[in-house]
Amino acid sequence: MHSIDIELLNQQIYIDSAFVERLNAETAKVIVGQQYMIDRLMIGLLTKGHVLLEGLPGLAKTLAIKTLAKSIHANFSRIQFTPDLLPADIIGTMIFNPSQNEFSVRKGPIFANFILADEINRAPAKVQSALLEAMQERQVTIGNETFLLQEPFLVLATQNPIEQEGTYPLPEAQVDRFMLKVKIGYPSKDEEREIIRRNLGGDDYGLVSPVVHPADIIKARESVRKVYMDEKIERYIIDIVFATRNPADYQLRNLQPLIQYGGSPRASINLALAAKAQAFLKRRGYVIPEDVRQICHDVLRHRIGLTYEAEAENVTCEDIIDKILNVVEVP
Repeated sequence: MHSIDIELLNQQIYIDSAFVERLNAETAKVIVGQQYMIDRLMIGLLTKGHVLLEGLPGLAKTLAIKTLAKSIHANFSRIQFTPDLLPADIIGTMIFNPSQNEFSVRKGPIFANFILADEINRAPAKVQSALLEAMQERQVTIGNETFLLQEPFLVLATQNPIEQEGTYPLPEAQVDRFMLKVKIGYPSKDEEREIIRRNLGGDDYGLVSPVVHPADIIKARESVRKVYMDEKIERYIIDIVFATRNPADYQLRNLQPLIQYGGSPRASINLALAAKAQAFLKRRGYVIPEDVRQICHDVLRHRIGLTYEAEAENVTCEDIIDKILNVVEVP
């Protein structure tokens, strides 16, 4: 691609991504800090990817997706996952109508643009798989009818890292369906002071107004795919993912006994897509290595299987990704 093309593409992406600043300004009216989480939700939205959030209670996970839905003029559904939940509680069911002597479809809460699956690991496997099928196929079958889910469609699932009693952990193959797994930390002292002031000052949630239409998001998805990615960046992504599978090939022989399995081709695809979305959020028409590095942990942390040896040595997926990023040559 010629530099003149890059120049034109850059200008076009700068225009197409103008709404990002409007969205950030709108969500900032309610959410203090947590820009990292908002950016990851935006990346999921721009790439048709779903997000798994892991964080302690009270870190504004629900509030973030609710605020984002409100500022995008979209429908929002919250599903609280519990051990007695049934698939029909999520996707809907057939209801018998005695007056007309026929069955009619009653749609479940999955029929919305933004779905918050709260504490997904609390529900049994058949409920999890009903949700994951809807995420993958973007359609739901109730009785003999199949219904397409409306776009944009984003599932944000949360799991609580501290309570594991009585939970049903997501199987590795199903966790892989989430594009990103985002870990959320505590706010800083200044941010927490601002959170206290806002909450004592009254309910600010009503201040958010829709600044983006769903059609803008769908148009932006096409722009994200047009973001230019050089062959060197593609090779960089492939090297990172291959280093999770065969660390010995990248002078990381000491990682070999710690990794049970590495990232699949889905990891490579998602890393490339997320890097393009990251460039788009930065209002740039081309991907730089820093885009890949910034998003790498979120794409890979749930796609690397650790051995018992790694757990015994307290080695985390973060440590492994850090070592890989330090060794793989940056283009």
